[in-house]
Amino acid sequence: MRAEPTIVTLTMNPALDVTTDTERVLPTDKLRCGPARYDAGGGGINVARTVRVLGAPVCAIFPAGGAAGDIVTDLVSSAGIPIRRIDIAGDTRESLTVNERSTGRQYRFVLPGPTLDPDEQAACLAELAAAAVSADYVVASGSLPPGVPGNFYESVAEICRATGTRLVLDTSGAGLQNISSRVHLLKPSVRELRECVGRVLADEADQLAAARELIETGRAEIVVVSLGARGALLVTTDTGLRYAPVDVPFGSGVGAGDAMVAAITVGLSRGWSLDGAVRLGIAAGGAMLLTPGTAPCTRPDVERLFELVDDPVEVATATNVP
Repeated sequence: MRAEPTIVTLTMNPALDVTTDTERVLPTDKLRCGPARYDAGGGGINVARTVRVLGAPVCAIFPAGGAAGDIVTDLVSSAGIPIRRIDIAGDTRESLTVNERSTGRQYRFVLPGPTLDPDEQAACLAELAAAAVSADYVVASGSLPPGVPGNFYESVAEICRATGTRLVLDTSGAGLQNISSRVHLLKPSVRELRECVGRVLADEADQLAAARELIETGRAEIVVVSLGARGALLVTTDTGLRYAPVDVPFGSGVGAGDAMVAAITVGLSRGWSLDGAVRLGIAAGGAMLLTPGTAPCTRPDVERLFELVDDPVEVATATNVP
């Protein structure tokens, strides 16, 4: 049995997620809220929690500082996830989600996070390099905090190439736009994909063409585009398939994309086909809608929904649309 985790996650901008509810969200008025729920958050941490739920070995790497950083560290550790924490001078950010009871709407308030100096950034990369040696997959997920250059994930990709580890990348903004190395799997949303290629994506044919452009230019081997309520689009060199979401009662969508990335990576790490891994990702994303706040989904929910995932539909390209 392998002694070290086969999946390592990197979260450069973790957060203490605070979730509460109120009857109505109004300007100026004091809003009387319900009890707060506290969860460890940030893309890679969310991924690690779902990987743990699905029974795969995982290690979470993240910088943390201040009281919020201590709480995040305790929450991740108490979930049974091995961690490699990098101490930083700044305070870990907090994020607030408010659910409006009268309408079912959700409001999310996200802070930028602490500034990481070059030494702190180098320490994060050093921890990653040490952990990646024994890993099959590295999942780098989430935004980059202030002070971290937009090409930071290029350094992560270099570590993965040097260690022979496959990189799964889920990020946005400069972190996504500055990636030029071939990552194994890239997971943008439609908005992130649009920003990455710099043009309007009017329909699925445009989305397919944009994702395939990232593959043809050597930036990724596989692209999975999250479509929100419409499911996901799987794109390879010669494949374009849309997976519909499973039908579940709508709940909090926070962390659904992270759960999908986690489950896809778990499937791939177990030697599943790409189709099977994406189906597991669709199921995990749906299962997240059944949980409060940013609490992780449950394995029974994922396994139940996995059986309900429909066969994918081939996406027409601009050249074969009737």
